[in-house]
Amino acid sequence: MSAERDLPAVAPAVTAELVAALSPRLRKRLDAGIAKLADRPVVRDGDTVRITVDDEGSTLELDAPGGVVADAAAIRCGCLLAPDCLHRAAAASAAPVADMTAPAESTGGAGTEEDAGAGEGAEGGAAAVEESASPSQLDATHAVFGAVAAVLDAGTDGSGAVLQAELLRAAHAARLAGLPRAAAAAVSVVTALRAARAADPAFRLTALVTAVSETLFVAHRVPFATGAELAELRGTLRQPYTPDGSLRLYGLFSEPVLTASGYAGAVTWTADAEGRLYTVSDVAPGGAGRAVGAADRAVRVGDTALTHRELARAGLAVSGATVSPTGRLGAGAGVRAVRASGADWRAEPLDRLWAVPVAEQVGRALGGGRDLLFLEVTPVGAVREAAGDCLLADCGGVPLRLTAAHDHPALPHRDNLRLLARARGGRLRVIARLAVAPHARAQLLATEHPSGVGTRVDLGLDRLQHADLPAPAPASAAAPAAACDAGPEAPLHLLRRRVEQAASGGRRVLAFPGDSAADAHRLHRHGLGTAGDILDELLAAAAERSRDAFGRLLPADTRRFARAWLAAARYTDEVDRVLCAAAWGG
Repeated sequence: MSAERDLPAVAPAVTAELVAALSPRLRKRLDAGIAKLADRPVVRDGDTVRITVDDEGSTLELDAPGGVVADAAAIRCGCLLAPDCLHRAAAASAAPVADMTAPAESTGGAGTEEDAGAGEGAEGGAAAVEESASPSQLDATHAVFGAVAAVLDAGTDGSGAVLQAELLRAAHAARLAGLPRAAAAAVSVVTALRAARAADPAFRLTALVTAVSETLFVAHRVPFATGAELAELRGTLRQPYTPDGSLRLYGLFSEPVLTASGYAGAVTWTADAEGRLYTVSDVAPGGAGRAVGAADRAVRVGDTALTHRELARAGLAVSGATVSPTGRLGAGAGVRAVRASGADWRAEPLDRLWAVPVAEQVGRALGGGRDLLFLEVTPVGAVREAAGDCLLADCGGVPLRLTAAHDHPALPHRDNLRLLARARGGRLRVIARLAVAPHARAQLLATEHPSGVGTRVDLGLDRLQHADLPAPAPASAAAPAAACDAGPEAPLHLLRRRVEQAASGGRRVLAFPGDSAADAHRLHRHGLGTAGDILDELLAAAAERSRDAFGRLLPADTRRFARAWLAAARYTDEVDRVLCAAAWGG
């Protein structure tokens, strides 16, 4: 049974409550119970999902109005041990973790007082500048940090359902304390852990490292932050929508959305005459089928009958528009929208998006702005990496690697990428999402058609065919694939490797006896002395074990190790950003 495909999303608080109610004996059997539940038949009837949990015909029911189980009472079991049985907790632990803010973001109504006050502390005069975290927020961040430190100590193999439930409990407490950013980051750690333990092909170790680093960073900084920094660390529970008058928008492209937390749909990107970007989204609980089908659903702005696929090529005239800080268009009752003519990528006003120097676009993305890049590239071939094939391209003299934005087999990203690698020598305008790496790298989202003038391809929705490729260029006209070689890896990988090893295998993989002096010396020789010192502290924190008066080993200091790991992860991230800007010519 695939939890992502068959089970509805379950709120973090529900999973934490059900696991906490188990006896110590049943907690030890929880992971085995989840594995057994995966082999049981599942039937979906509207908002109700039924699972036959044993050979006697006992049935477990999950009621999920709107696709989300928001109450522990909505999970009922018919076995003899219910409601204190293992089945309810196993089902909640196997299901995707509900993102409780996702529905609010996708509806896009007008802003409310609750929305506007979600991030209080960013404004409000001198009193707000000196504002610090409340006692409940301090307690919540302490709990989140401790729960993530326990996960980091155990690694993916040791972070079973019980540790995940503790982290979900801490996430729920953070949300109640007004820390939605910490809560969302903690939930993303659980989602990545489940993907890793289930051997999900879409799992990426870098995603787990990023989620753990983000959660630890927020939990570590909140107790010391004040004013605007504290407001940013708190985050916002819901995005406020503010009036933006009338807009004339031109479609750019549409991309499917498919998350590990059980949400799917489509997002269409548009731009106005000044080059500002706006999005129209349709994201709701669902799986790959909804991600593929959402492109043919009507956009939820005004009374227009345009689908997402059509809007990506057409235009939109909007009156009474409401817009979130991230550029998402609202769909309130006062919004009116009608279809308008679109524009070609090489014509005004969209042409100006590609006129911005690439280094400037990358700098804007690294500075916290939009991470979309508008590039002109020449495909020169393909190269196989551990995560799959990527397209090699020349971007104004910069060797560039373009990767698939999503690996799910129902989406055509990777198949399209392989075909584009054969369209060598042609100059194409593309839209990609920046991937921070020591070399120029981005996720390919949309491109001009390799042979059809004036048309374009949304790589997550449209499927290229061999007939769409232009005739092969003469061998002398195609740039050699070696021209896009990323070159030798920076020695920073010596530290990054340890960061990833700890996230995957836990503290103990770094605590084995060994000589790390060679790695530290190499980092010093390349001018990365701080990296060498951080590596030494990380390994020392992993190996340190104190003894009591009788010589018995005391429990490891998981918080010290978590702080050392966080320093290493943040350092590698910042150096990667600098190397990324340099690789793009910044």
